[in-house]
Amino acid sequence: MSLARNFATVASSTMSSRLIGFVRDMFMAAALGTGPVADAFLVAFRLPNLFRRLFAEGAFTAAFIPLFARSLEEQGEASAHNFAGEVLAVLALTLLIVTIIGEIFMAQLIAVIAPGFAADPAKFALAVLLTRIALPYLALISLLAFYSGVLNGHGRFLAAAIAPALLNVVLVAALAYVLLNGLENTEQAGLLLSGATLLGGLAQLGLVIAATRRAGIALPLLWPRLTAGVRRLVALAVPGIVGGGVTQINIVIGTIIASFAPGAIAVLGYADRLYQLPLGIVGATIAVVVLPELSRHLRAGRFDEAADVQNRSLEFAMALTLPAAIGLVVLAEPIVRVIYERGVFDAADTAATARTLAGFALGLPAFVLIKVFSPCFFAREDTKTPMWVAAIGVVINTAGSILLFASMQELGIALATSGAAAVNAALLGVILVRRGQLAADRRLLRALPLVIGAALVMGAAIHAGALVADPWLRSGRSLPAAAALAAICIGGLAVYALLCRVTGVVDFGALARSLRGRRG
Repeated sequence: MSLARNFATVASSTMSSRLIGFVRDMFMAAALGTGPVADAFLVAFRLPNLFRRLFAEGAFTAAFIPLFARSLEEQGEASAHNFAGEVLAVLALTLLIVTIIGEIFMAQLIAVIAPGFAADPAKFALAVLLTRIALPYLALISLLAFYSGVLNGHGRFLAAAIAPALLNVVLVAALAYVLLNGLENTEQAGLLLSGATLLGGLAQLGLVIAATRRAGIALPLLWPRLTAGVRRLVALAVPGIVGGGVTQINIVIGTIIASFAPGAIAVLGYADRLYQLPLGIVGATIAVVVLPELSRHLRAGRFDEAADVQNRSLEFAMALTLPAAIGLVVLAEPIVRVIYERGVFDAADTAATARTLAGFALGLPAFVLIKVFSPCFFAREDTKTPMWVAAIGVVINTAGSILLFASMQELGIALATSGAAAVNAALLGVILVRRGQLAADRRLLRALPLVIGAALVMGAAIHAGALVADPWLRSGRSLPAAAALAAICIGGLAVYALLCRVTGVVDFGALARSLRGRRG
């Protein structure tokens, strides 16, 4: 299967999940708004969600897939599957211990990740209760990441990419029940959503386990032992937690700071979901597809193929991310209004969320570049360099968030996070170039300026479209506003695609052949 076809498989599945996630967030905004129940549930959901992103897109993937791919390439399936069985045994025991400790010390944990809740004892107690209910999802999602890594190592991406949609489907059903039964902004709504999180996690894990068995991948059941392979995995994974999950660590820091302002966590959460759509589709797709591809090429000594994977990944990332970032900045307010402004989510919430979304969108290219550059280190089993670079970014983000929050509230946190990501991406790129592990080819050097120009023209076009459609966007009627916004977005995409076609940035015929798995 071609690299482009793998990208398309993961990206299309991720897009489906994220679109269902938008429906979920629309329902959540209507049901919870930015009130105390929303703050409490988003803290409860963020803890296991943090582990999802660290494991599925960060430390575990960065450490496990190169080792698993090397074992497959050099020692065959039997040895690789035995290594995976060793990892599964240790991982399951570790998750059990972590879950038990977390349940016991949940109050202390909430005091760390949301210290501002201490000023509101009722909200603090609710956050503790909801997080206790949702915490076992941490174990389920971590096991999901393990089985996804096994499938990805075998070049199978579909089931793992589809799995996140199951959680969103279950949460949408729970939110629909809340809205239909008049439970908006109540403690019962929070309890239902925390319980639905667990149910969704079970469905996700069941899907990837079934996919593993259908693929004929049999993993042995072993007692937990710190074998040489497991020790090597731990040595790679610990620095990978920082290096691969810096964006999520910065978001947690933002959550800690935002907990001191009522509703700020909810605003950050809603804005985060919107810019996570392109980040998830492009960034996570690259992280999932590129790492096993690079690992296999490097282990087999195919360095030209590895260099091509890196260049095409960078080209693919920028061609999709730059127009998305510009679109989110230009259309931040109408996007938030159309998606969220209903029920208990009012115009003031729209304004705050739109500002925050624009701040995050400015850093979107940098967030994706981190996803492009990090696998170049991980595939070489170097997780320490990204860790130290990420540590610099965390310091910048923390200092910037503290300095800007007093005057800019949630926007200050978003701008600090984006600035830290820019520094992180720049440092990773410079290090790769200096090591001779990244060199732009002629195709990339030609494409990037053209992509930037096309994206800027598209931005001007959608800005003009928003000015013309402003009466419909501000009409307060959902259908005309949504139709106007959709027309602007479709028109902007058409302008961008036409410019890419005219300038030759994208050969749509060759791309179609590649997606069908044919040679051009």
